[in-house]
Amino acid sequence: MSLDRLAPAIFVLLWSTGWVVAKFGAIVSEPLTFLVIRYVAAAVLFAGLCLSARAPWPRDMRTIVHAVVSGAFLHGAYLGAVWWAIGEGVPAALSSIIAALQPLMTALAAPFFIGERLSGAQKAGICLGFLGVMIAVLPKLFGGGPEAVPVFAVLVNVLGMAAVTYGTIYQKQHLHTGDIRAIATLQYGGALIVTLPFALALETFHVDWGIGFLALLAWSVLGISMGAILLLLYLIRRGQVSRAASLIYLVPPIAALQAAAIFGEALTLPMILGTVIVVIGVYLTNRKGQPAPPAE
Repeated sequence: MSLDRLAPAIFVLLWSTGWVVAKFGAIVSEPLTFLVIRYVAAAVLFAGLCLSARAPWPRDMRTIVHAVVSGAFLHGAYLGAVWWAIGEGVPAALSSIIAALQPLMTALAAPFFIGERLSGAQKAGICLGFLGVMIAVLPKLFGGGPEAVPVFAVLVNVLGMAAVTYGTIYQKQHLHTGDIRAIATLQYGGALIVTLPFALALETFHVDWGIGFLALLAWSVLGISMGAILLLLYLIRRGQVSRAASLIYLVPPIAALQAAAIFGEALTLPMILGTVIVVIGVYLTNRKGQPAPPAE
């Protein structure tokens, strides 16, 4: 079986663990502090991989700048917002469902930025996905009681989805060539530029150094920052932006089950119903059909 067929499933499985990692990260470290350490480790390892493989580095400043800027959005603003929101009380399962907003944002933005258009079935799928997210999120926002989540933290989480959406489109626009290992190295540099100032301003750089932290850091860097991100960059380069973004639809149910099993987070009826609708949306968005004509 080719990598093109396996890559989406592997990416979804790796990426879905990110919300569980964020929840654990808030236990063993301050969230932005953890991300700073993670970005430094990922950048160093990617740079070492590039040197050992003699990967070609971008020669023109424009490509370097584009890689840094895309990393600032894809990793820095996105993960910073999500990890901070989870640290402020947004359940990992709910945060993963909010992530399903990305395809809707991508569908709305892609025609203006890169001329992509979606078929009728894909539009219907994205609308269903948006409906599923609303069904899952709204009761948590307005239900009251001790389980209610902070509205501002949810808004920050949504802002993170807008950042990764723009980062995906930006990369598709400006990074058509170049070794993906070198691009990834520069992107983590861009992520560090965004995250470090916020960590310095909002946190004390507290870390509970130990086996738990080191194991979590190892998985974050090797499994997600390197493994999943290399697959994501591969998918973005090989396919349409909207199709790559719609893969995120498959993450919420998997991440919600992981959070329920590991942290005991409640899977409420609205959350279950919302994730079912989201899965239907990903089927409609990804099923094969005649593509819509490009925008004029």
